[in-house]
Amino acid sequence: MPIIKAVNGKHPQIPEDCYVAENATIVGEVSLGKECSIWFNAVLRGDVHYIKIGNKVNIQDGAVIHATYLKSPTTIGNNVSIGHNAIVHGCTIQDNVLVGMGSIIMDDCVIESNSIIAAGAVVTKNTRVESGSIYAGVPAKKVKDISEELISGEIDRIANNYVKYSSWFKE
Repeated sequence: MPIIKAVNGKHPQIPEDCYVAENATIVGEVSLGKECSIWFNAVLRGDVHYIKIGNKVNIQDGAVIHATYLKSPTTIGNNVSIGHNAIVHGCTIQDNVLVGMGSIIMDDCVIESNSIIAAGAVVTKNTRVESGSIYAGVPAKKVKDISEELISGEIDRIANNYVKYSSWFKE
């Protein structure tokens, strides 16, 4: 059974159509939209501020979602994939975003819609990632504009695949 628990009277809100892996942890003020999947060893800690997650979001194995005490909540839009071992902390991620494996997004960043954060990138505090761009490196910088093919071929494909993958575990 996953660890799903209240903190300071605030309970996670998880729709029935979501998949939460047996060793995932979701605590405190966390709300998930429809068709989300929270994978093995992922941690969503809504203990110090809220975490609000839209529809069709997948938080892959080992990812950590947290916030900053009384200052920076975490908001994740619709159709977002958070890659394996990524850290998303006190920031806003808009719709249709791919966050690559092992990347880090720091406090008060805004990742605009239709963007990709490359694997291993570190998006430093207060960075605003432009809509339709790819950011990579340490610290992360814009490397190019995203094509429509990448939006449908990567961002949409991965989000849709994770809805399919989660169905395998619900049977």
